Amino acid sequence: MIFYRYIAEFMFFFFIFLTFAGALLAVRTRLLMHALLGLAVSFLGVAGLYFYLGSLFLSMMQILIYVGAICIVIAFGIMVGYTPEQLKEKKIAGKNLLLGVSAAVVVFSLLFVAIWRTVWVPAVTRVGDFSLAWLGQNLLYNYCLAFELISVVLLAAIVGAIILAGEGREEKVR
Repeated sequence: MIFYRYIAEFMFFFFIFLTFAGALLAVRTRLLMHALLGLAVSFLGVAGLYFYLGSLFLSMMQILIYVGAICIVIAFGIMVGYTPEQLKEKKIAGKNLLLGVSAAVVVFSLLFVAIWRTVWVPAVTRVGDFSLAWLGQNLLYNYCLAFELISVVLLAAIVGAIILAGEGREEKVR
């Protein structure tokens, strides 16, 4: 029995090490793709901690959502984004900087006024069960079409980003 306790403690400290090592890599590296790799490793460490604590659902959702989806979206953002040379060419200065700051001030002041003048109504009491079984049943049966449509829209956005990135690379080669 004591052997299993040592294995459990080793797993706990391994997941802690994985989380901190990934976070340190994400913060300290100079290359953006290495920072993304560190972020993914850190997320995997957190998923391992969820697994260690006995929440398999949270562990799988951590891997699926954060490691899978968020890191892939950030990787696409890195690939499609501007290079440092392009950023130097598009520096905001002079009249554009004044227009940008004034537009930001106007937007934030309008938002502040809208929030300040809103009459907030208290939330209604809890109506549903909101258990895991209820949530799963609603996601699989009642709202299945909505999630399928969202996945199609995300797929179209990813394919569009890849096409745009490919066209931008072809123009530079010619």
